[in-house]
Amino acid sequence: MQRRHFLKTTAAAAGCMLLPRGARAGKNAPGNKLNVALIGVWGRGLAHYEMLAEENVVALCDVNEKRFPEALKRFPKAQTYVDWRKCLDHKGLDAVVCCTADHTHAFVANWALNRDLHVYMEKPLAIGVEEARVVRANWLKRKDKLATQVGMQRHATENFNRVREMIRDGAIGELKAAYAWGNRQIRRDGYLPAQGQPPQDFHFDLWLGPSPVHPYNPGYFSGGAGSNCLSWNMFWDFGAGQIGDMGSHTMDLAWNALDAGLPTSAEATGEKFNPDVTPVACESHFEHPANDWRGPIRVSWYQGGLMPRSPNPTIDLKRIDHGAMFKGTRGFLIADFGTRIIVPWGDKAVPNYKPRAPEQMLPPVGHFQKQWINACKNPSLKTACDFEYSGNMIEQMLLGLVAYRVGKKIEYDSVAGRVTNSPEANDLLRRPYRAGWTLDG
Repeated sequence: MQRRHFLKTTAAAAGCMLLPRGARAGKNAPGNKLNVALIGVWGRGLAHYEMLAEENVVALCDVNEKRFPEALKRFPKAQTYVDWRKCLDHKGLDAVVCCTADHTHAFVANWALNRDLHVYMEKPLAIGVEEARVVRANWLKRKDKLATQVGMQRHATENFNRVREMIRDGAIGELKAAYAWGNRQIRRDGYLPAQGQPPQDFHFDLWLGPSPVHPYNPGYFSGGAGSNCLSWNMFWDFGAGQIGDMGSHTMDLAWNALDAGLPTSAEATGEKFNPDVTPVACESHFEHPANDWRGPIRVSWYQGGLMPRSPNPTIDLKRIDHGAMFKGTRGFLIADFGTRIIVPWGDKAVPNYKPRAPEQMLPPVGHFQKQWINACKNPSLKTACDFEYSGNMIEQMLLGLVAYRVGKKIEYDSVAGRVTNSPEANDLLRRPYRAGWTLDG
């Protein structure tokens, strides 16, 4: 008897089934818990404590050793690491929750996938186009056995589903364009000058990771637990500015309704280019091909006070700090994270739109992090913001920054992942990394 047939037969005879790693019999039994590493235990890491308390947190990793005592109070059996590369090789690991600085996200994600680990990655998934493509492609090879989720937790808001339903059901007619915007404005002149030395228990070189060397300055870490990223994520070497911050949440509101893949072009304008700091005021526009339910559309992103034109002079879009708008042949749909309105197009009447019956509505996402936990234990379950959905979205947004930097419209071959009309733009799809750091470890 062949070994595979033997295993199948004996499992059936025992009245059980062979389960993937992480799935065990018995609700809340010790064997039913995931062995999880939390990488980045402060900041966004704190938001995962409650959920992770129901699993086995076996490893904690942070470049700031001062954060360990508090984390160990909650997870006393965990082993501590300062280098995430060593943490990922912790014996018996099933899954990783990553809350590091943005410029290491793609690295942690790709290394974890290479070790067949489930991954929850705080947004953004990457800060470079090539990074997003590498991580997405790596996960697609493993999607039937590994669960992934990017931390765009606002996606669980029920309004996301209602907006999608209205667009798909023709509430504003045939979709022609979509817009999203964010009005956060944090300005910096350039990288901070050298100031003092890192505290003895803060591993600044590991925090820099693959990015070019910059001198230590405590100003990079001056924010509180919920806002520390706002001290460094606008610098080119450490983040993607507003699109990696609230832009990932806000474009998600539009992206969820569009069923878009990757754009065929990108163009952007904004304030004068600063080689150190990502722009505050900027607008990006992308062309997307038709799919099976809509024609070609133009998708736009506005930030730092720049805004799309309001469909009606009585509606002040600037009163919505972070929002989205959809243009159809019969009207506009305007939404923020929790609300939505329809505005007729000119003097045309909006079609007789009736909301779906309760049994036809899209099911709620529920608890965003637990959706990922459930998918880790049963990979046949889907997550709302997996590495394909989120990877496509951030790749588009990052292409806007490339177009902004070269100051021209770029044509994009999304299959090959290359700009076809600008060698300079094509070079900007990838980031330079420090010697000794590799994306594919």
